[in-house]
Amino acid sequence: MADRTPVEARVLSAVDEQWAVDRLRELVAVPSVGGTAAESEVQHLLAGRLAELGCDVDLWPIDLAEAATAPDAPGQEVGRTEAWGVVGTVPGDDDGRPALILSGHTDVVPPGDRALWDGDPFVPRIAGGALHGRGACDMKAGVAAALAALHALRTAGVRLVRPLALHGVVGEEDGGLGAWATLRRGHTGDLCVIPEPTDRAVVTAHAGALTFRLEITGHAAHAAMRDRGVSAIELFGHVHAGLQAFEAERQRDADPRFGEARFPYGISIGRVQAGDWASSVPDRLVAEGRYGVRLGEPLETARAALEQRLAAICDAHPWLAGHPVRLSWTGGTFASGQLEGGHPLLPAVRAAVTDAGGAPPAERALAAGTDLRLYAAAGIPTLHYGPGDLNLAHGPQESVPVAELVTAARAFALLALRTCGAR
Repeated sequence: MADRTPVEARVLSAVDEQWAVDRLRELVAVPSVGGTAAESEVQHLLAGRLAELGCDVDLWPIDLAEAATAPDAPGQEVGRTEAWGVVGTVPGDDDGRPALILSGHTDVVPPGDRALWDGDPFVPRIAGGALHGRGACDMKAGVAAALAALHALRTAGVRLVRPLALHGVVGEEDGGLGAWATLRRGHTGDLCVIPEPTDRAVVTAHAGALTFRLEITGHAAHAAMRDRGVSAIELFGHVHAGLQAFEAERQRDADPRFGEARFPYGISIGRVQAGDWASSVPDRLVAEGRYGVRLGEPLETARAALEQRLAAICDAHPWLAGHPVRLSWTGGTFASGQLEGGHPLLPAVRAAVTDAGGAPPAERALAAGTDLRLYAAAGIPTLHYGPGDLNLAHGPQESVPVAELVTAARAFALLALRTCGAR
């Protein structure tokens, strides 16, 4: 652990665990599922907290019409009637763009079957040293840790030399609408840390992901004479087996930062709809899924690869050769993204974590698409470090250890001091 400066020691002592937990509680209590009114509500809540911390706050309605038509827009998988962006900037003595951005999304996925939860997913509760609830891990704990770091800087009376920004974004779970709109509005910086849950590691790369729809056509018949028909469900079984073989091929030579992940570039079918009568052979099936994009693989190359393989699967089948599966690309578009090798942001974050009392973080890659690729594409070196384990995200056991929340807040406070400078 490096020797801390007097200012660093003062700021670390100002990190308030209870304050951080209280902020996380109030964020989790807002059921900000993507596309709902609460997704906007939580952004206004965050804007108020940033204002209380002395930030210059920019709160604006995102132009959804522009987001639906702009060629570089990341796409959306849910409908929205409104969406808001919020940026809080801690001023620096020197003008100019922020030296550091902390960017976190406030939208969450639906809770699913509430009977599988131990309690109401939007009533946060502490158990076993962790805070439980939808969004606690992914990624309201990261947002709360960033807020707690700003609170510590303010409590310690620190004046930054260069500005520090916190980006609160929506729509990350279905494409990246908020980050795209924030960057498009002109909010940039020298460096960015996204406090997604990283399970005490530092994530410097992530795979991409594309959503797709398959439409399979069979031939209807009475179920009593099913041999007269062609079941779209049975056809899907053939197609799915072919896609699984294709998936296996795409995992070869994956980046070692993915570690033991079995499917860094996975293909997953998330929805299947078929048939309209129990006693009829189904003549149509629609399946929707997610397709992993390899690191550095252009999106058009990834799309072409799936299109070609699907065509080959159809050509090898007697029915599908004449009735090929229709493939369309829908919803969110996540390119892959990564931090440039050898960039000093990685050792800077590692040092901040260890000096904050955490274990030295390993470097990892993530199989999921994130906002990292949008910041990186804007020329902002970016990585992930944040509290929680992504394996608990999107499930009924979602939680985050309070100790990790505090360590992240301490690390962000140190990183802010070291990148922005202090007086």
